[in-house]
Amino acid sequence: MTENVNPVTRPRLEPEPDERLGRVLDAAAELLVRWGYRKVTVEDVAAAAGIGKGTVYLHFRTKEALFLTVLLRGYRGLLTGLTDRMRADPQEVLPGRMVRSTYLAVLDDPVARQMYLGDGEMLGRLAREAAGTLGGLRERGTEAGRAHLALLRDAGLLRTDVDLSAQQYLLDSVTSGFFFVESLGLPSTPADPHTRADLLEYAVAHALQVPGAPAPDAALAERVAASYDALLEPIANEWQRRVR
Repeated sequence: MTENVNPVTRPRLEPEPDERLGRVLDAAAELLVRWGYRKVTVEDVAAAAGIGKGTVYLHFRTKEALFLTVLLRGYRGLLTGLTDRMRADPQEVLPGRMVRSTYLAVLDDPVARQMYLGDGEMLGRLAREAAGTLGGLRERGTEAGRAHLALLRDAGLLRTDVDLSAQQYLLDSVTSGFFFVESLGLPSTPADPHTRADLLEYAVAHALQVPGAPAPDAALAERVAASYDALLEPIANEWQRRVR
């Protein structure tokens, strides 16, 4: 593993830590996955967090704001996990490695798993607002992903027999297809998630990467990670819109 010589360059555009707020969000996330948005009440969240209902409303004006913040926290966690991995090991900027690690991170996070598997029953009425809020962030994520691929192409790490837009479409399609198959639970789906992740890496690497190319270095990894750091500010802005 290659260590980045300057690992503390990411802007800390994150809400200030608040132990009580963290307990509320943890409780809300657990209940969202267990019961679904429609069935969970603010009273349920307060009881699970060991506080009064009024205390929840000190942080959030509405139930919707509370659960959108749960989704925002999950999205931010996936993003910071992505950039942390890139800075710790530059191999993680390669599309195959990146999607493998992200796929496993999504499967390991109950809220993220439901978001990406498109469980409409779990999100219920929240799904429409979530689509607007997270959809805008994902559009920015697409821009960051395009910048990521462009940096790899310039470094000679990606194939050039198709253009950048085609490569981005291919990457998105393959990754989305794996999550779609995951949601179907087909009999042919390997039971071990690491085996599925290996297959995803294999497909993306063979489609996009140049065989035998030099390994990416820490400087390139920092530039790629920085392109995703640009998402932290809009996430923080969305967070502040909902948290008092």
